[in-house]
Amino acid sequence: MNMSIFYHSLYTRPDRGMGKLVTNCNHCFYPDRPKGLMGILFMVIGLLFANNLTLMAASTAEPQVYTINIRQEIGAATQLYLKNGLAEARQLKADAILIRLNTYGGLLESADSMRTAILYSPIPVYVFIDNNAASAGALLSIACKKIYMRRGANIGAATVVDQSGSALPDKYQSYMRSIMRSTAEAHGKDTLIQQGDTLLKWRRDPLIAEAMVDDRVVIPHLVDSGKVLTFTAEEAVKWGYCDGLAESTDEVITRHLGFKSYKLYTYSPSWADQVKGFLLNPALQALLVMLIAGGIYFEMQSPGMGFPSLVALSAAVLYFAPLYLDGLAQYWEIGLFIIGLLLLLVEIFLLPGVGLAGVGGVILIVGSMTMGLLDNDGFHFEAVSGEAIGQASMTVFIGLVASVLLALWLSSKIGQRGVWRKMALTNDLEEAVSNPIHKELVGQTGRAATVMRLSGKVEIDGQLYDALSESGFIEKGEPIRVTGASQGQLYVVSTR
Repeated sequence: MNMSIFYHSLYTRPDRGMGKLVTNCNHCFYPDRPKGLMGILFMVIGLLFANNLTLMAASTAEPQVYTINIRQEIGAATQLYLKNGLAEARQLKADAILIRLNTYGGLLESADSMRTAILYSPIPVYVFIDNNAASAGALLSIACKKIYMRRGANIGAATVVDQSGSALPDKYQSYMRSIMRSTAEAHGKDTLIQQGDTLLKWRRDPLIAEAMVDDRVVIPHLVDSGKVLTFTAEEAVKWGYCDGLAESTDEVITRHLGFKSYKLYTYSPSWADQVKGFLLNPALQALLVMLIAGGIYFEMQSPGMGFPSLVALSAAVLYFAPLYLDGLAQYWEIGLFIIGLLLLLVEIFLLPGVGLAGVGGVILIVGSMTMGLLDNDGFHFEAVSGEAIGQASMTVFIGLVASVLLALWLSSKIGQRGVWRKMALTNDLEEAVSNPIHKELVGQTGRAATVMRLSGKVEIDGQLYDALSESGFIEKGEPIRVTGASQGQLYVVSTR
């Protein structure tokens, strides 16, 4: 019965239009409003009746289970998928979240963020290890409320390694040991009574979690020194790191979670999510940093070309857009990048030479790209771990080093022809060998063939030569005089 109808049937007089609702009632309270104890009694009965109907309807509704598939390397993409999946599950008011996991590991920073999201999810999160839960996958599994495994599956081997598979220094292992222990401890202890004594036992032994990282940990009858721990499914059940075996998602839900009938929802990443996850890959971010720095460098060598600037701006958009959408890059960090670019433009066109504007612009650009990778709250960086700062700094540093190497390669290999000719500062090798010093040119005059920011090309009697300015910035076409020569390199000053 609708509660509002029941209430009005008790308290509305017939002359007010609602009396017809109870014309068939034989109770003595109609048509006048009930008074005294009888009225209160009927109201309480009505409230209890309506509440029971609501509870009965809720009890007959099928539970909703939300599944998230993680079948690839742990990284920015899987972190995004988990974040979106948890949000959708909360919107659906799902009763349980089940992660179907098969991974050999991945990035520690992403795994740490994902395990935190799992631990603090208001909806219980379970994991079904379909085959592998190695390294970062083991960390995610331990964070879940319950672990279920397929026979033949494995969990463990969480030592932090580099790209070649070699173990990183102990500083990295120490951090991994710590988060593995704390994740296991987060599930608390069980109270056991044995022979009249009350004992507290970890639901997941933190020492076992640490043994998955450190080969120095010894656990009697389980693992010896010098071996990193990896469980089979049967071993994981025995030692409390698996709560049951299953062969399918349906078996996990019906047998272990106890939902005999249920509604199943599965997270499906959109096309935009897939692109965003791809752009958040640290390797690609380093490449974009390289293109930004390389484009700026070549534009400074030949102002007005346009193409290097287009490359730099396009790379900057691809770099910051996914970070902004993911809530990492904030307005003020993107603003610092834009201010840095403006300072470089000032350096190129208004205040030529290596000056304060150029240095400040470089600092702001590098700083904004680094901070854009950090999950800071405004100007507060207290919650940002040292590991995250190191990861962000390394990504930007690798990109910058790669841009320098690319610039050197382009200048030496393809700077002799086409659009790149304006960027190259090398003469033909045969010419440099046949005329290695050019002392006969000292005292002669000519003009700057390119813009000279200390270095560039000059034209003397129709021939091009590498030259170094001794009088600062020299515009293209400006008259010059040769003051010295050394190993194919001329030294010139402006005569304007």
